[in-house]
Amino acid sequence: MPASPETPKLHSAARLFATEHLDGKMSRREFLSRATALGLTASAAYGLIGARPAAAETGRVTPPMGGSLRIEMQVFGQKDPRTYDFTQYYNVLSGVLETLVEVARDGSFHGKLLESWEVNEDATEYLLKLRPGVMWNNGDAFTSADVAANIEGWCDKTVEGNSMASRLAVLVDEETSKLREGAVTIVDDLTVKLSLPSSDITIIPSLTEYTAAVMHRDLIGTLPSDHFVGTGAYKVVEYEVGVSAVLEKDPDQSYWGEAYLDRVEFIDLGTDPAATVAAAEAEEIDMNYDSVGEFIDIYDAIGWEQSEIATTSTVVIRTNQNAEIDGQKPYADVRVRRALALAVDNNVLLELGYSGRGTVAENHHVSPQHPEYAELPPFEPNPEEARRLLEEAGMLDYEHELISIDDDYRRNTTDAMAAQLRDAGIKVKRTIIPGNTFWNDWTKYPFSSTNWNGRELGVQVLALAYRSGEAWNESGFANEEFDTLLGEAMAIADHDKRRVLMQRLQEIMIEEGVVVQPYWRSVFRHVRPGVLNGERHQKDIINIHYLGLEA
Repeated sequence: MPASPETPKLHSAARLFATEHLDGKMSRREFLSRATALGLTASAAYGLIGARPAAAETGRVTPPMGGSLRIEMQVFGQKDPRTYDFTQYYNVLSGVLETLVEVARDGSFHGKLLESWEVNEDATEYLLKLRPGVMWNNGDAFTSADVAANIEGWCDKTVEGNSMASRLAVLVDEETSKLREGAVTIVDDLTVKLSLPSSDITIIPSLTEYTAAVMHRDLIGTLPSDHFVGTGAYKVVEYEVGVSAVLEKDPDQSYWGEAYLDRVEFIDLGTDPAATVAAAEAEEIDMNYDSVGEFIDIYDAIGWEQSEIATTSTVVIRTNQNAEIDGQKPYADVRVRRALALAVDNNVLLELGYSGRGTVAENHHVSPQHPEYAELPPFEPNPEEARRLLEEAGMLDYEHELISIDDDYRRNTTDAMAAQLRDAGIKVKRTIIPGNTFWNDWTKYPFSSTNWNGRELGVQVLALAYRSGEAWNESGFANEEFDTLLGEAMAIADHDKRRVLMQRLQEIMIEEGVVVQPYWRSVFRHVRPGVLNGERHQKDIINIHYLGLEA
């Protein structure tokens, strides 16, 4: 994209972060994430620690211009981007819709529709500076009015399924469930100021989410497929749900700069990984969306190039505490929830469900990769205690229906949990739902498994998935102590101080038996030789602007 951002002023915390990294107290990835979130450019952040960004870290090379690429990925029917719940919705339109900020493979934040940003000392004021010269493909200029309108739309909690209201909760008025008065100020055509009532360190990371795809100010609340208006370098020429989508470079979007491919086709082959491997062997695709399980070795064997990244992506197997079955709410009882967790060995779920390609997790959805992670005593399975709790609750003879999608690792992981529950003397019925219908009601199933993409901060995912009443709170968990501590933690920039509160938040998750969260996924992708910049991203984003082919 055009224009290099001016260097924002150096936030006082950035030098502290650099010192902590150089003293061995903070990883490079964590340092880059924290420093760039405060407004430093990646090059300035690297400079603070006496290093230069390497291509392997920033993740991209410069391809030659031209060519056509075929990507295997599900093509969903479009909906309001605020309500996107899987990255495929955004990826297929990544050449049209853009976010204000993006995160690179090294963890650093970069302006996309923003040129730069500044954060005050206590993270209560954010000054967002737009990239000049950006145009919508309908001929309108991209201005601060678009940013202000999108933030207002993101903060509208009355829109069903709008998870951006969870991410930007500090800007939402609790009484009206809409944007707080005075929270957004248009300074000029290219500058927007956010004024927060309390500190929040998650604002910039939240603007990188695929649900934060920026819409034209007059089209917020519409389906992108009704008009395909966006700021990207591509236009949609075909879009058939469940079949394919084709994007071609838009000559009228010349402002954008170097978008390399002439044409990109997304091909929907369903959820069976075997079908994707067959297409790769038949040279019908050039790149897949996700390589899983035994199929990773198959792709390697046919000569495709592997990309791997350790992430905070995961699977959770959760009960829904609000679900009513035959006149009762079986999972409202904490003894039942804790029993299900105690009956399961997460090491077994990692091995059988994901072929050991990850690290064992601890049932609280906070990763050692998160800077505020607090180490707790190991979670030990105890089938005998599980049966005792169920008997005490009068639920030992209850048959649980455990639901999953029909794909590879999620089905396998859920199968492995069902087997362990049965070994513990707990009755389980397994139900497998096709992918084209599973996601319609994913937040409502009484007992099911779900995959979650990684987030940069532990507080982000806790706010998104477990705070009371949020759109993506699929467990129905509601705990006043948890909500209060989480709000306090999100206002603390110092990760060591935040960790004190995080320890209690993690303990509450375990004590309440909210989820079985068995492992952190290393994620994989394969491309045929010659595809450039197709590496797997920790947020599962595919941005077609950066893809290319060797000459």
